Amino acid sequence: MNNSSAIWKKIQRPLAMSVLCGAMLASLSGCVALVAGGAISGTLAASDRRTFGAQTEDRAIEVKAAIKVNNVGGDAAHVNINSFNRRALLTGEVRDEAMKAQIEREIRGIEGVIDVINELEIAGPSSYTSRSNDTLITTKVKASLVDAKDISANSYQVVTERGVVYLQGRVTQREGQIGADIARGVSGVTKVVKVFEYITEEEWKSYQPKPANTANNASSQ
Repeated sequence: MNNSSAIWKKIQRPLAMSVLCGAMLASLSGCVALVAGGAISGTLAASDRRTFGAQTEDRAIEVKAAIKVNNVGGDAAHVNINSFNRRALLTGEVRDEAMKAQIEREIRGIEGVIDVINELEIAGPSSYTSRSNDTLITTKVKASLVDAKDISANSYQVVTERGVVYLQGRVTQREGQIGADIARGVSGVTKVVKVFEYITEEEWKSYQPKPANTANNASSQ
């Protein structure tokens, strides 16, 4: 691991913890916390393996999808939409197969969406306790990814539904397996579903921080 990678690993956990704390503080101190969280999110976004355009489009897809889901399902559906590189993951519960299919059609019709992974279950909306437990599991999985060596935690998106962990991201086969193994080791996880977009090891190398040019640094002193 080069010096730049080592430095990033040292600051990654503090950044991740700051994001988690920022989410908690946002409910207590409003705009002040949002400003601080925004600065941290910008730092993490810079290390995202998606382009900035894709990140922006993913956020727009999620907003548009939420509106469409509400129009279709209303109180009879509990649907989470997580878009990564224009691929929309649907998790949660819906009333019947007809609603499940209709929601998928609506999401596929959103401009920019290139695929839909429909993991909706036919069931009543999950309880508050269940959703709180899922949030805790997601937090523990993310923290475990940050602690892991030889992977970048920011390359993974984690979604938990009824104890099932869904992993998204642009990763190599090696990274995908490591991430899945880590998630399986977290208490409360009943199953891990990999929804990755795989890249080659050569592509992976292009995302690694470039080592400092020590020769040039020495000559400039």
